Amino acid sequence: FLLSLKLENKTKGKLQRQICQVVLDHFEKQYTQELGDAWTRVRDVLTQPLCWQHAVLLNKFSRSSELESTLCLKGYHPLFQETLPYLPGSLKCYISRTPRRFPAQKHQIGKLKEYYLLNAASLLPVLALEVKDGEDVLDVCAAPGGKSVAILQCANPGQFHCNEYDGLRSRWLEQTLESFIPDSLINSITVSKLDGRQIGDLNPELFDKVLVDAPCSNDRSWLFSSDIQQATLRLIQRKELSSLQLQLLRSAVKALRPGGSLVYSTCTLSKAENSDVINLILNSCSNVLPVDISDMAKAVSQEFTLLSGTQQHELLVLPEKGKTWGPMYVAKLRKI
Repeated sequence: FLLSLKLENKTKGKLQRQICQVVLDHFEKQYTQELGDAWTRVRDVLTQPLCWQHAVLLNKFSRSSELESTLCLKGYHPLFQETLPYLPGSLKCYISRTPRRFPAQKHQIGKLKEYYLLNAASLLPVLALEVKDGEDVLDVCAAPGGKSVAILQCANPGQFHCNEYDGLRSRWLEQTLESFIPDSLINSITVSKLDGRQIGDLNPELFDKVLVDAPCSNDRSWLFSSDIQQATLRLIQRKELSSLQLQLLRSAVKALRPGGSLVYSTCTLSKAENSDVINLILNSCSNVLPVDISDMAKAVSQEFTLLSGTQQHELLVLPEKGKTWGPMYVAKLRKI
């Protein structure tokens, strides 16, 4: 009992972190301009971690019927109850209307975890990618590995290449895969530490599907930067992120086979890192076309609050009370 109380207090302590005023002031100025009235509702969620919700993605390689029963008894329900254009039966995710958190499972060598805790909006890039059995897939910026795990819940790729340039994050990715994927399948997955900007030149026209879950200004975590100097530096360097994202996208296009499709995603609300980057790639690459994902957006609008007025090839999930998922930007492109 004392241990559980200690853990509960530790969790509450994490959730009651101090908001970084420098970052909040910056967001206030930018997002009031970009999102209008919607920013007030989004800000109320981002600045109150105690209201954040967490989804439970079940692991098909280590699934127990008891787990689903437990989730239902605790008030969880399946995330996707509408008919989506692409929703494999093997992908199962549960959410709760109330901001409770299911206990995390520790990494144990030789034992697969039964579930992965995540922001439910993280599954949207995977659903937009529509991976089918036998397709060759590249995840350019794969750490910490949640989207790679989700892809493998959906289908069995022919070749699956998970890349992460950062050394520390790459080890995190490897541990995630070890925790969720059986050895028989892990041996067919390539894990690399390549610079994503060069991966297209090194692997030209090799993949049917490419996911670019790009490094971005993570709105949720940045708001709680404990080091003001680091936060200030991040905000200065923020302007350079769109250049990196564009280079990653160009590289991803090179890695795609003609006819293949690409999904670009971020966890920021920033227009400069989202639609502006996609517009730049569409305007500068004659062999890339936008792909309409409005049917998917419509189907998931029951569970997610989406920004209105976006193009048919993109969506932006806005966190709001009761639907605290996001931020998550998703755009889909096709190579001709």
